[in-house]
Amino acid sequence: MKMFFHYNWMVREEWYQWCEGISEEELLKKRTGGVGSILQTLFHIADVEWSWIRLLKGEDDFQESFDEYRSLSKVRELDAQFRTEVEEFVANWDTSMEHKRLHFTEKDGTVVTDQWGEVMRHIIAHEIHHIGQLSVWARELGKEPVSANLVGRGLADS
Repeated sequence: MKMFFHYNWMVREEWYQWCEGISEEELLKKRTGGVGSILQTLFHIADVEWSWIRLLKGEDDFQESFDEYRSLSKVRELDAQFRTEVEEFVANWDTSMEHKRLHFTEKDGTVVTDQWGEVMRHIIAHEIHHIGQLSVWARELGKEPVSANLVGRGLADS
């Protein structure tokens, strides 16, 4: 599991670097699918990852507003701020946590119970899903997307 978090962080950083060659106008342009724009999608990935980890830790979840982070540098800064907490949790993950139960209430009042391992895998899959959307948008811009290839990244021992 740790390897896939490291993979996602590595690919996300490569997307941030990719974005450095794109105009702010294109980064903020509303796109079909996803959560809106390229930049808003990167913001969403980091925010959702952090929010789930906070829930697993028994801490309050709150959603940051993208309106406060409408630049590449601000999204990267927020991600770096969140990453410290997420990396610590992931580094301390062990199999004894796999079947712990997370109980939370949805906005509509529905009470949900999930296993921690399932939540961790959801976080991983969530990012991979959105990275696929970024790849489609990159091609629409006539740009080569970041490679999603896991092989060759040297992550086998992560």
